[in-house]
Amino acid sequence: METISIIHAPEHVDEKVRIGVWLSNKRSSGKIAFLQLRDGTAFFQGVLRKNDVSEEKFDEAKELRQETSLYVTGTIHEDSRSKFGYEMEIEDFEVVGESEDYPITPKEHGIDFLLDHRHLWLRSSKPHALLKIRNEVIRATFEFFNDRDFIKIDAPLLTGSAPEGTTELFKTDYFGQDAFLSQTGQLYEESAAMAFGRVFSFGPSFRAEKSKTRRHLTEFWMIEPEMAWMHQEDSLAIQEQYIAFLVQSVIDNCQSELAVIGRDVETLKKYTRLPYPRISYDDAIKLLQENDFDVDWGVDFGSPEETFLANHFDQPVFVLNYPKAIKAFYMKRHPTRDDEVICADLLAPEGYGEIIGGSERDTDFDYLRDRIVESGQDPKDYDWYLDLRKYGSVPHSGFGLGLERFLTWITLQDHLRETIPFPRMINRIYP
Repeated sequence: METISIIHAPEHVDEKVRIGVWLSNKRSSGKIAFLQLRDGTAFFQGVLRKNDVSEEKFDEAKELRQETSLYVTGTIHEDSRSKFGYEMEIEDFEVVGESEDYPITPKEHGIDFLLDHRHLWLRSSKPHALLKIRNEVIRATFEFFNDRDFIKIDAPLLTGSAPEGTTELFKTDYFGQDAFLSQTGQLYEESAAMAFGRVFSFGPSFRAEKSKTRRHLTEFWMIEPEMAWMHQEDSLAIQEQYIAFLVQSVIDNCQSELAVIGRDVETLKKYTRLPYPRISYDDAIKLLQENDFDVDWGVDFGSPEETFLANHFDQPVFVLNYPKAIKAFYMKRHPTRDDEVICADLLAPEGYGEIIGGSERDTDFDYLRDRIVESGQDPKDYDWYLDLRKYGSVPHSGFGLGLERFLTWITLQDHLRETIPFPRMINRIYP
């Protein structure tokens, strides 16, 4: 008799198998016990009939508590009534680990309670589905960039400077020198792009700001491609192709998970249609003002403005060429305007805001050095970066996608924290 995983049940119809599972819920109806089982790969139902086992065994099944671990043995059958499509007719079971007073019961719990118990909540169907979708997005990311000749580069997590020009950094002592947890690997990706042409990084980013909004985290994961010999318009094409590819991959490979979280697939399908609309920052300001938003040229957009713009187009939308004063020092100057830079933010519809920020990078040594000084930083910290403009500089562009922000949008969640494995766990280490 073969030991299998639930996910492989369709390959063993009418066969007797054994599966190691946890009991997520149960109910009984007279002479039948219905056991809701999971093993990490999927959820399905086991049916135990009183006539198929001893009376003692049936009574034992009725006393099983939530999250008890056990081996179940039985025959796999098709079941068109279940979302999974298959179930097990149980002939025997063996308890492996007892469970008592499991805190997350089938009743409703508040999000704060669930996040404080995230180490256990991961076992439930919704976070299970969310993290399976997360895994698919990560898998599809590697497929997308590998198929387009990108090389993965791992940027350092400790850095001596702030590429985004912010003071909100986690500071640490690095053998007597100041060091910071990195916000971005972009500058390192630029150096790698000069060696490999097309590169990307995928790793954690840190921002030391206590935010209680649903859009911000102190630790999040970023995908940051950087491309030599590429102007901004070509970069925008890569960006929209990437988003459409991710959405389609989730549609193709996460149907059951999307059903668990209640995400409408037909809505997602329209986000695979390219090209995405584009609007200049100037025109976006005019559009907002025409619709009674109190905004002036030169301000960065907040959540209400981003939500309106994306919903206006009913698609992800690129907002192009923001004011230089509100963007990072490395962005390329606009060819005809000194007050703008060549950049774009991609705004997601349905109220989820910016999911990508990108730009063409300036290649002028003197200009970049002056911009570094203007941003309040020491040019000596960027000697290595400025070297890239001395030795065969070429047009190059890049962007960054926040994984959690993207996942929050396509899974239609209320808060970024629901799409990452262990939010708040730091509080348990350092109370």
